[in-house]
Order: sequence, then C-alpha cells, then structure tokens
Amino acid sequence: MTFPPSYPPAPRPLTLRADPLAASFATTYAGVVAFIAVVAEGSFARAADRLGIGRSAVSRSVQKLEDQLNVRLFLRTTRSTTLTREGDLFYANCHPGVDRIVQAVEEMRDLREGPPRGHLRIGSPVGFGRKVVAPLLREFRAAHPDVSIDLMLDDKSTDFISDRVDIAFRNGRMEDAQIIAKQIIPMQLLVCASREYRDARGLPDTVEDLALHQCINFRTASGRVVDWEFKVDGQACKIQPQARLTYNDPDLVLQAVLDGQGIAQMSGYLICDALRSGALVPCLVRYAPDDRGHYICYLSRQHLPSRMRVFIDFMTTRIRASDLQCLTDYTDLKLECSAARRYG
Repeated sequence: MTFPPSYPPAPRPLTLRADPLAASFATTYAGVVAFIAVVAEGSFARAADRLGIGRSAVSRSVQKLEDQLNVRLFLRTTRSTTLTREGDLFYANCHPGVDRIVQAVEEMRDLREGPPRGHLRIGSPVGFGRKVVAPLLREFRAAHPDVSIDLMLDDKSTDFISDRVDIAFRNGRMEDAQIIAKQIIPMQLLVCASREYRDARGLPDTVEDLALHQCINFRTASGRVVDWEFKVDGQACKIQPQARLTYNDPDLVLQAVLDGQGIAQMSGYLICDALRSGALVPCLVRYAPDDRGHYICYLSRQHLPSRMRVFIDFMTTRIRASDLQCLTDYTDLKLECSAARRYG
C-alpha cells in the first residue's frame, strides 16, 4: 500500500529524534578533560599528576567516555599509549572547545584578581552625581585606563536589575535590606538663604516660622515634592512648606537661593562652597537632622570584579577626603543656639 506524498510520514524513532545538544550532556565533561590530559601528557600516569587525581580515576573517566561514544579512543600497551583514528578525530574536534572553556575560566579569574578592566555602569542622584561623582571620574580613569564608565544621573532609586547597574550612589536613609549599602559620609541638610534675602526679610528662628518666608521646593523625577526634614526635641519632623518656586533640578534650587528669591533646605555637598564663601547663610541649624547619609551601593560582597572593588575604594576614599561636611563649620553656632533656646 502506498500513500500520497502529502501524507505525513511516520514519526522517527525516539533515539533518532534526540536533541544533539541534550545528548552531548550525557558525555561526561570529566571524561573529556581526562582524555585531553592523556593526549597532552602522553600517558595516563602523567595525566593523573597534571589533574591532581589518581591514575585509576583517569582510566575510569576515559573508559566511561569510550563507552558513551561507543568507540575506542586509545591503543594501550604496557609501554605506550597512542590515539586510534577515532581518538585522533575526536581530539581534533573537542580540543578547541576545551581551550575556549579554559580561556573563559581564566578570563573570569583575571577579572576578579587581575588588573581592573571592563565596563562599569554607575547610577547616581542628579545633584550628587554632577557635583561629587563626575568630577572624580577623570582621576579614576587616569589610574585605571582599562575601565570604562557609564554614569547615569537620575533622582529615582536605581533598579540594579532592570537598569543593569553595577554600583549606585544613594542619599538619605537606607531601608533596602537586599543591597549592600556603605555609608561614605553623613548627609547634611541645611536651610539657607542669601545675604540679600536675610537683610530684606530676616531668617526663620523656628520651624514654624517657615510659613512666613518664601520657600523654594525640590520635586523628584517621580513628581513628588520633597519634604523638609528636621529634628525637633529629639524627634524627626517633616513638613512641606508652601512654596513660590519649585524646581526638579537641585542646581536650579541653589541658584534661586543665591539670587535672593527665597530660602531652601539643601544637601551639604551642594552648598558647602557657598556657605564658606559667605554667599549663603544658614538658619535653623539646631534643627538639622542627623540620621541620613550618602551611600555607595551594590548587590553583593561576593565575587566582586576588581574593577568594582577599586571603584568603591577610590570613591569612598576621595569623597571622604573632600571638604563636604559644612555643618562642622557651624557646630559652635548650633550649640550657641541651643543654649540660647534653653536659657533665654
């Protein structure tokens, strides 16, 4: 009986339809390694020494490989070990693959233990990244020219997985237990005004006095207006003052304050130079919060490539050495204000 050509052919036997890739997994990698070592060393004994295992273990691995391939790979006598024709063909085909695997392993070890090289994707809030991180990259690249940097500035929290970020800088309080967060420096928050504004309108003496002043707010990338944070009588306090101006860029907030358009609460790293030069004056210093920080974050301490380790160490050292702790310049003022409030 014959069937027209369109009739579907009978299914092939299961053994003939097996996935070649899946079938290849049945061939033990240990056997291939033992086989390669015997060929390279010229004997089972020397191959065993090379691999750091017993001669019998090498022999068993090769025997299992021959059974799985259903071919004889070696001609063995008491005096010599030579390849069969099938063994010679198998060696020619699998040796480049083993070399690639060894090369890949060595490359991964080199990335962790060798000179720093490769690519780093770094996330940072806009203001901190622009003011603190970016100016340090030139020095880092000069010290590690084989490391390339991709710096992303964004005020939303970095997602390490979806954004494919290696290291992220974060500000504030760290509440994510899934990441490693290393505090670089405390994060200082100060309310400041220009001398022009102070001379024209005065400065607030209490948090409640903010309602009497022209405040400037900051809006994050998510659209949320950031609260002003204080510590009043030892308790954390948040308010969101009525604002005449709101910006979504911290540098614009700073410039508006410098121009005398109002007062704002800003991070210490952003205003330290202006405070020291006298362009800005602080207020409400005694209410400044002291439970926030600037952090460098990553997903795991284990198996860090050398490029990540040197970047973390470099940034931690350089940022801590930077003169960004402006609140220390006003320690006496803070104590004086507290004493005046207590005894006045």
